[in-house]
This record gives sequence, C-alpha cells and structure tokens, in this order.
Amino acid sequence: MSKQDRLIIFDTTLRDGEQSPGASMNREEKVRIAKALERMRVDVIEAGFPIASPGDFEAVQAVARTIKESTVCGLARALDRDIDRAGEALKEASSARIHTFIATSPIHMEKKLRMTPDQVVEQAVHAVKRARKYTDNVEFSPEDAGRSEIEFLCRVLEAVIDAGAGTVNIPDTVGYNIPHQFGDLIRILIERVPNADKAVFSVHCHNDLGLATANSLSAVRNGARQVECTINGLGERAGNAALEEVVMAVRTRQDLFACDSNLDTTQIVTCSRLVSGITGFPVQPNKAIVGANAFAHESGIHQDGVLKSRETYEIMRAEDVGWTQNRMVLGKHSGRNAFRSRLAELGTVFESEEDLNAAFARFKDLADKKHEIFDEDLQALVTDTTLEAHDRIKLVSMRVCSETGEVPSADVVLSVDSVEQPATAVGSGPVDATFKAIESIVSSGTQLKLYSVNSITGGTDAQGEVTVRLEKGGRIVNGQGADTDIVIASAKAYINACNKIIQPQLKAHPQKGDV
Repeated sequence: MSKQDRLIIFDTTLRDGEQSPGASMNREEKVRIAKALERMRVDVIEAGFPIASPGDFEAVQAVARTIKESTVCGLARALDRDIDRAGEALKEASSARIHTFIATSPIHMEKKLRMTPDQVVEQAVHAVKRARKYTDNVEFSPEDAGRSEIEFLCRVLEAVIDAGAGTVNIPDTVGYNIPHQFGDLIRILIERVPNADKAVFSVHCHNDLGLATANSLSAVRNGARQVECTINGLGERAGNAALEEVVMAVRTRQDLFACDSNLDTTQIVTCSRLVSGITGFPVQPNKAIVGANAFAHESGIHQDGVLKSRETYEIMRAEDVGWTQNRMVLGKHSGRNAFRSRLAELGTVFESEEDLNAAFARFKDLADKKHEIFDEDLQALVTDTTLEAHDRIKLVSMRVCSETGEVPSADVVLSVDSVEQPATAVGSGPVDATFKAIESIVSSGTQLKLYSVNSITGGTDAQGEVTVRLEKGGRIVNGQGADTDIVIASAKAYINACNKIIQPQLKAHPQKGDV
C-alpha cells in the first residue's frame, strides 16, 4: 500500500491498557501478548512506560529483545530522564520508536505543568531532538489535544515536525470530543500545519462518552493514518478505542475509507481471549467483534435469513476475525505432541520443556474431569500455569463442606514461600469460608471489591473462570482462576490476587503516563 492507502495500527494494550485498575501485567505476560500482537501484524506495539518502574523498564526491554516484525515503542514524558530511560530500554529492538508527550491544553499548562505556552513549545522540541539521538522513529503527542486551542496546536506540531518527529499523535485524552468535531480538528490541523506532509497524523481516543471508536474513524476519514488502540478497548477509566472495532470497521466499509490496515484479522479473537485471560477482564457477551454473542442469532427471522443468505444479517464473516468451530477432543491418553501442536496453532509456544510439562500435567488433570477439551479450555489452562509459575503463595489442597442447615466451612493448605500452612474457617457460603481461610494465612489486609464467575465453554462440565478484585490502600489488583470446580477456581483467583498485592508497588502514578 502507498502511504495514503495504509492505516498504521499502534497498539497500546501493554501501556495504556495496563492502566486499567487491576490490569497490571508482569514481564512474561507482556511478552506473551506482544508475540500475539506480532502474529496479528500490528505495526507498532507500545510496550510500556520505562521510567515508571524497574518492572516496566524490564518489560519494555524484554519485548524489544523478543519482537522482530513489529516496531516496539516506549513512552516518555518530555523530560530528559524519561527519554534516556526509554532509549536504553529499546536499544536492542529490531525497530524502535520513542513516543514523547507534553500537555498543550490551557487547563493542563496552567494547573498541572505550570508552564507558559512558549516553555511548552521549547520543551517539546527539546524532547523530540533528544529522542532522535536514540532512534529516527520519534512520535510526539500534545496531551489533551482535544481541549487545546487550534492555533497553539498548529504551532507546536510544526515545531516538533521540524525537530524530527515523524508521527504526530492527537489525543482526546479525556474522551471529550464528538466525532464530527474531532474529524474537523484533524482535517484543520493537516491543512494548517505547513509541514504536515512530512509526518503521519495519528489519533488516540478515550472512551469516556463511548465515542472512542467513532472519533478514531472520523479522524481516519479526515486524513489520520495511524490509530492508537487496545485489544478489547482496555484502558484507563472507560478505556480506549478498541483495535478490533477500528480495524474491522475500516475493512468492512471500504466504500467509505480510502485506506486499510495490514492486520491478519483471523488472529483477533485469539488475541482478545489472551488479553482477557491475563488481565482478568472478561469480554462482555454483546461486545462487538469479539463478544460471545457477536455472531449469534436468537431471532427466528434472523436465523431464517442467515440460513438463506449469510449477508442478510451478517456484515462480516465470523471466520475473518478468528471465530471457528475448532475443538480439541483429546483424552487422558493423548500425547504431548498433539497438545503442543494445538497450542502452537493457538499462538502459544513454550519457552522450555519444563513449562510444557507443567501445562501438560494440568491438561491431564483436566482431561480426567472433562470429556471434551475446547480451545478456550487450553488457553485458560496455559494462563493458569503461567500465573502460578513465580507465585509466593500456592494452593496445596482444600476441602469444603456445604450442606443444608449447616454452616459452610473450608479447610485449606497453602504453600507460602515453600512452607505449608493449614487453616480452617466458616462463612456464609463455601466461597466466603474459603476466602476467610486463605486470608487467615496470608493476612493481605485487602477488601474484596469484585467477585465474578464466567463459564469458559458450554456444558455442565465446563470450566468456571473466576475473577476477584482486591483493594488495599488505594491499590487495586485483579486475580483470576479457572477450574471445573467453581470453589477451587475461586480459591485460585483469590490467591492470584494476593500474590499481586504482596508484590512491591514501584510504578509511577498512571496519570503521569496518560495521553
């Protein structure tokens, strides 16, 4: 495709998506998602905010070392220490980009930065020039552009393009804009900035009014050729523009859009499930493209129409975004090769034989309990294995008693730093008793904010996927567990969240990295 025909997809699931309360990912999880994005042929992967914490730096560094086909990007405020840290994290990348930003709206300049417009322009230019010492691929964002004055935006953008920014990103940081208004803004900037032809115009829209995808598409119609988005619309507050929605809207409506992405859309559903599993954020059934009901038809009229001609009620094929009827029917006598091969088809490649053996042992256990193993079961199983790999707290065994007329009780044995500790507790139900028993050992001091159960597949023998959200001192974490026994899945989820809460919290406040 030519420059004007190509829509660049910039995925920020690992950076902005991670700013969802409780969605924090460790290094290994970020690498897994980055590999899935690479398989989907995402153009740019924003791997994190290297200055935020040592963990974020290491995660960006690990993604940069691993990814070969996509550009790996690190975010940096328009500060020397941020830019230097990003440059260091990205130095081993096959293709690297530094994304630097500074606020340009009157309220941000006055209340947050306490800088004059002249100082902001000077700082922006300095940041771009410093980033160019590390890579020729530099992106600049005027934070809160959606509430900035157009004349000042034009001035800033012209200056940073002259300084060497090859991409200028226009963020609707607080989700304030309306589609026609945001589209007009992009068109006006492209028309008025004298050197606009020397840079790619990008957009980054938040979903506070439910308009992130609509605003992004309006921007593309008016000349933007990069969209910043996340898998499942994950992100701070109400989230970001959903990658799957933007990509499929542009591809489905080629009569309206003079461009298209290079994505392998058949990887969308697999990537969606992976992100959901790692973050513990379930995808709502009626979510566009990737929701369980996205291609389901309940109405008799709709069913009749689809049977006669799919196009009567489906504007795209389910297969085009990765929905398939594939199922893995393996029993307890199935071998490692079949197990490994199917997971490889789903995009999971084991780093070592030890990892494969751990996952295969779980598969054998599941095969004893469940007649048919579906792809969703396998993905949950791999996520469960990965979650426990480095946990300090692990479930050894548990016994729960719940009967009519009796107070439910739970006996659990946990391994804490390799030392087994037992506990017994009673509660209003088996899950409550289990959580109290676990808490009596770990003493996390947290408050339970969310308890959610979802069925991974259909059938009475389906695995249940439990999400638990805990809060302590303003910090929120999500935990996830899966099992054919809901109470065991609940225990796993609570323990997973406890493991996250006891990890040191070194990350900078997410708002400092929000564009």
